Amino acid sequence: MPKAEDGPAVTDLIASCPPLDTNSAYCNLLQCSHFADTCVLAELETEKGLRLAGWISAYRPPTAPDTIFVWQVAVHERARGMGLGRRMLDALLARPACRGVTRLTTTVTEANDASWGLFASFARHHGATLRNRPHFERDAHFAGAHDTEFLATIEPLVTAPKQPITATTAQMEAV
Repeated sequence: MPKAEDGPAVTDLIASCPPLDTNSAYCNLLQCSHFADTCVLAELETEKGLRLAGWISAYRPPTAPDTIFVWQVAVHERARGMGLGRRMLDALLARPACRGVTRLTTTVTEANDASWGLFASFARHHGATLRNRPHFERDAHFAGAHDTEFLATIEPLVTAPKQPITATTAQMEAV
């Protein structure tokens, strides 16, 4: 779980992961403190010390207590291709804060192939269905300044298997 002191590293990681929208440093600080129970950090101990390799920000919408909304998933470029995003999602669902969650939602732009691949893999891994539909539309919600965000829904979900988020130092040495 993150802590307030992780805010600056989260801000840096998100900025290094286009096409993710950058949030204010204050927003990331709030996520690391107020929403720590539903956010995930993946770190790796290297010869240079601990390095942030992945981040998920998420929350349970007050009007949908059976849902976890995943705001962002960021994986450092040197940690990609190792299944870290899916393992962080599994770790999130295994937390007490996600007890009773049967649905994961998120919004993704049509062109974000990495996110679509992650969520399709996650749905397959859980034997769940992935559906999507336009949610926040380019013209109606973003005044033409941002691509349409599609609401992706994955359900039904059951408690995720508890799997540690691990990688060898050799796999992540450069992070």
